[in-house]
Amino acid sequence: MAPAPKGTKTELLRGTLDLLILQTLTIRPLHGYGIAQHIARLSNQTLSVEQGSLYPALERLQARGWVTSRWGPSPTGRRARYYTITRSGRRQLGEEISALDAVFLAINRVLRRA
Repeated sequence: MAPAPKGTKTELLRGTLDLLILQTLTIRPLHGYGIAQHIARLSNQTLSVEQGSLYPALERLQARGWVTSRWGPSPTGRRARYYTITRSGRRQLGEEISALDAVFLAINRVLRRA
C-alpha cells in the first residue's frame, strides 16, 4: 500500500490482516497487543489494528491451524495469550505473499503510464 498522508489511518484490504499477523508472528510469539503495536510501528503508524478486528482474526487463524496460543505472563506481569505461527501457517503465509505479489504486479501494469 502506498503511504497515507501523515496522520491518516488506512483501512486494510480484506484478508490483509491475516497476512500481517502471520508475518509478524514469524519473528517470535507475541500477545495481541504486541502484534498490533508491531504492525503500527513498522507501518510508521499508518496501519492501526483495532481489537475488534485483531482478536477475531487470531481466532480465525487458530481455527484454521495456522496459529497456536498459550497463556503466559506479559511484560507488565499480567496474564496474556501468546500466539505462535505453525508450520502450516508458514506455508499459508508463503502462498498469500505470492498471491499478493501477483496482484501488485497486475496493479502496477494497469497504473503504469506511457
